[in-house]
Amino acid sequence: MLELKDELLEIARSAGEAIIEIYNTGDFSVEAKADDSPLTIADKTANDIICAGLEKLSKRYPIISEENKLVDYEERSAYEYYWLVDPLDGTKEFIKKNGEFTVNIALIHNQKPVMGIVYAPVLKEMYWAVKGEGAYLASDGKEQKLSANEFTNADSGLRVVCSRSHLNEETQAFVDELESPELVAKGSSLKFLILAKGDAELYPRIAPTMEWDTAAAQIVLEEAGGSVKIYGTDDPVIYNKKDLLNPYFVASANKKA
Repeated sequence: MLELKDELLEIARSAGEAIIEIYNTGDFSVEAKADDSPLTIADKTANDIICAGLEKLSKRYPIISEENKLVDYEERSAYEYYWLVDPLDGTKEFIKKNGEFTVNIALIHNQKPVMGIVYAPVLKEMYWAVKGEGAYLASDGKEQKLSANEFTNADSGLRVVCSRSHLNEETQAFVDELESPELVAKGSSLKFLILAKGDAELYPRIAPTMEWDTAAAQIVLEEAGGSVKIYGTDDPVIYNKKDLLNPYFVASANKKA
């Protein structure tokens, strides 16, 4: 897997550059998908670049992308390895022009992410991780290994990442159980990456997400020492389920008993 890293970083970067070109023109051409979520020409353009790049790699695997026609479960349930892609996570953030959107490419093996690339094109931050090899952030010509903070739920002043648009009653109840928490608002899969680089400790997501929203960032966080567990359990979030809707979950930095 590690031998694919440089090519994958270039694919993500190319998709990000195409997104930025559209971002700077302001021509977003917003459509509504079947679930009423927004779709822009940037989503489509980035998806085309990523899929074409993945199909040229020496190791070819099936591709599941938010913007592609969904493969029937009967077929995809047989996948041992496949690419899981969200070409532009945070379309609402893109439209708002706050810069908090990402390009996400994950490699899934037997329902678990084993490689992930997340690129934030406005921030020019490239995150990547390979199972067993650690998690890294490349920015400003430098690369650093990521390490999530150690913490317990009883600690005071924990930083809790929450969505700008999804803070519901259940999430508020989770936050209320903590001692003097500090809320940190952030869009897209950047919510996981804040934990991975030590800038927060918890991200409760007691609201809907799809598998492509989380896979790439999940392996980055896990390789940094964190975890993504199904809400109310000690079970990790897994992939390629019949229903691609994620269960509610809590992403954590390096949580100690």
